[in-house]
Amino acid sequence: MKVLIYGASLNPQRYAYLAANMLHQKGHEIVLVGIKKGELLGQTIHPPEWMESDVHTVTLYVGLRNQKGLLDYLKQINPKRVIFNPGTENQELESGLEAAGIAAVEACTLVMLQTGQF
Repeated sequence: MKVLIYGASLNPQRYAYLAANMLHQKGHEIVLVGIKKGELLGQTIHPPEWMESDVHTVTLYVGLRNQKGLLDYLKQINPKRVIFNPGTENQELESGLEAAGIAAVEACTLVMLQTGQF
C-alpha cells in the first residue's frame, strides 16, 4: 500500500520519522513530503507542493497552522483515507474530505500499525 507522510521529518525524535520507519518495516511503500530537504530510508523528502498518484493513505504530521490549502491538495491526490494523528485534528478539513468521498480518521498511525488496524 502506498502511504504519503505529510510532514515527514529527519529528526528521529519526531513521530513522522518513527512512522516512516515502521511503515517501511511493514512493507508499505512510502512517499515523504515535508518542508526540510533530505532523504530517509532511501526516499527523498519532497516539498509540500509535491503531487503523487495512486496514494492509498495520507498520514498527517502537521498542526492546524500548517494546514492552509491542504484540502485542495488532498483532493487532488485523492487518497482513500487521511489519518489525522494526535495534534493534527481539524474538523473543517475532515468535513471537507468526507464531502469529497475521502475517509477522515482521527487516530495514531503508530498505534494502528502496532495493533494491526492499519
